[in-house]
Amino acid sequence: MEPRILPTTVVGSHVQPDWLVDRENLKSRLPPRVRAREIWKIPEAALEEAQDTATLAAIHDFEHAGVDIITDGEMRRESYSNRVATALGGIDIDTPGTAIDRTGHPNPVPRIAGKIHRARPIEVRDAEFLVANTGRMTKITVPGPFTMTQQAQNDHYDSDEAAAMDYAAAMNEEIKALFATGVDVVQLDEPYMQARPEIAKSYAVKAIDRALDGVEGTTAVHLCFGYAHIVHEKGSAYSFLPELENSAVDQVSIEAAQPGLDLGILERLPSKTVILGVLNLGDPEVETAETVAARIRRALEILPPERIVVAPDCGMKYLDRDTALGKLRAMVAGADIVRREIGGE
Repeated sequence: MEPRILPTTVVGSHVQPDWLVDRENLKSRLPPRVRAREIWKIPEAALEEAQDTATLAAIHDFEHAGVDIITDGEMRRESYSNRVATALGGIDIDTPGTAIDRTGHPNPVPRIAGKIHRARPIEVRDAEFLVANTGRMTKITVPGPFTMTQQAQNDHYDSDEAAAMDYAAAMNEEIKALFATGVDVVQLDEPYMQARPEIAKSYAVKAIDRALDGVEGTTAVHLCFGYAHIVHEKGSAYSFLPELENSAVDQVSIEAAQPGLDLGILERLPSKTVILGVLNLGDPEVETAETVAARIRRALEILPPERIVVAPDCGMKYLDRDTALGKLRAMVAGADIVRREIGGE
């Protein structure tokens, strides 16, 4: 299945329902890096069935809003990263470590106690469930090797780079298994490349390329300034982006709406498709379709329409459902406006 011109997508997460998670707990803390079972309102024995039900609701929301390429809404996750990071071999989940979050605060994190490896499938069932329950194009997300390294306490490897390369090898196995389910896009979430650019310049692209070695299928990497709920002030420029031109990834997902990004930097990604953030998740007001269209037109001054995918700035986990749905509908309507203008319908 080929997407139409200016296809719409989501970055990853959708709003988890109040009956499934304790949203006050979720919103009052930093995103969990270790397991946070206290977030769930459903007993462990019934949790998978409840998460399945919530996933079906998220799929319905995305389809009803008209989104072209959908995820499972990450209904099964406590955060974007910890579902994978705590499932890998070599991680001591019973004795967490500590690392400084991008906000500057210490946060409990996975402790690397042995060689990191993929001990079992992690998100394969998630991807199978998504593909089986929609006729739309599909995307599944996984945390990237650089970000997982930054969100861990390394008590085993001589260097963080060595840890990142084993994270990458483990993710390579997982990504290949995810594509085998029939999913159309696999996205690596790598916000710490933006948060820690000097370290990222040392080995982040090398780790991404190892994670994608031999992978067949459309791949993406998402960089953000942090959830709008947590990070309120965002710069207008990325500290790590042009470096990805030399990576194996096909698509680069960026925030552009809330930070008011200078899109001229996209000229330095001449071979990449850009997943363009056009929804400001820090603003509770729902954009108009024309506001979204104007944001897309700005990108068209730099990129051809064939290299633009339209998306929210980031995951929508911390929004309320009505706001999220309103913004998604505006995104789809705005893309429709521009598509008609350029004769793409």
